[in-house]
Amino acid sequence: MTTTSAEAATSTSGPTAPTAAPRRLGKASLGLAALLTVAVVTPFLVSGYHVFQLTQIVVYAIAILGLNLLTGFSGQISLGNGAFYALGAYASAILMNKVGLPYWVTPPLAGAVCFGAGYVFGRPAARLEGLYLALATFGLAIVTPQVLKLDALEAWTGGNQGVLVTKPASPIPDQLSDDQWLYFFCLGVAIVVFLAAWNIVRGRTGRALVALRDHPIAAAAMGIDTASYKAVTFGVSAMYTGIAGSLGALLAAFVSPDSFTMFVSVQFLVGGVVGGIASIFGTLFGAVFIELVPDLANKLSEAAPWAIYGVLLIVCMMVMPGGVAGLVRSARTWLARGARSRTRS
Repeated sequence: MTTTSAEAATSTSGPTAPTAAPRRLGKASLGLAALLTVAVVTPFLVSGYHVFQLTQIVVYAIAILGLNLLTGFSGQISLGNGAFYALGAYASAILMNKVGLPYWVTPPLAGAVCFGAGYVFGRPAARLEGLYLALATFGLAIVTPQVLKLDALEAWTGGNQGVLVTKPASPIPDQLSDDQWLYFFCLGVAIVVFLAAWNIVRGRTGRALVALRDHPIAAAAMGIDTASYKAVTFGVSAMYTGIAGSLGALLAAFVSPDSFTMFVSVQFLVGGVVGGIASIFGTLFGAVFIELVPDLANKLSEAAPWAIYGVLLIVCMMVMPGGVAGLVRSARTWLARGARSRTRS
């Protein structure tokens, strides 16, 4: 009895199809384990300055993740997340200096404050789309440093002089320096918020956000409350950025209005696009870019470092229009096709 080609294909592909997903999950788990191992070991192999840079990369990754949830997954263009970064930093500084709370309590509280602010701003902003929303958030980034300088708030914000923040001390100074301890503290916070974001985008909420981004009219017709989802997403994005701002204040041990210009918001957008605006773990590559590339550009040309930075950014966009995450997906697809072609031959 002969077997048709369709039956043969079914018989060969049937057993392997159910194992494809676990195999991909296994590879992803191995990759994450390797990444976590590198993240844990590296601080013991580099200087204190490089530990500072690693910590800043972790902080930026959390902030970019908040922007990616808003812009990449729900399609709301924001140029104002630097305002929530500043709000989180000042909330942490005020809670430590004025209220006397320990540093480890301030990141979640700063995140809660920023969630409320983001939701309040996002509720009316949900009526705006595209460039209009981008301009509204850009205005928020412009006005925030000026508000922080107001004389009426100087008792809390320090006005133009800013506020000093006590840098966390290591509880085990014999094993970890202060810089290493703060790095691992920030890394622990990052792991928690990244896992939370991964669960959000893989669940019902994530599917609703993607539907709002790709087909908003169809999403509304299917019963999705577009205004509420947009406002909550704005709040969650602000919460993530506020947590990053709180950690950034602990790292810098100082906050001032001039530290949170509109360029901070532009930096986050650059990091999101370079890493992959609709990617969770692409935020790590974006954070590396905005932290290390300016230093590299300054070393290449002290006269015009931002020209070098701009050229590198243009090259990245031309070579990787989908960001690093898009490049990785394309490479994975190309390798999978090559493996299938070799198997068939």
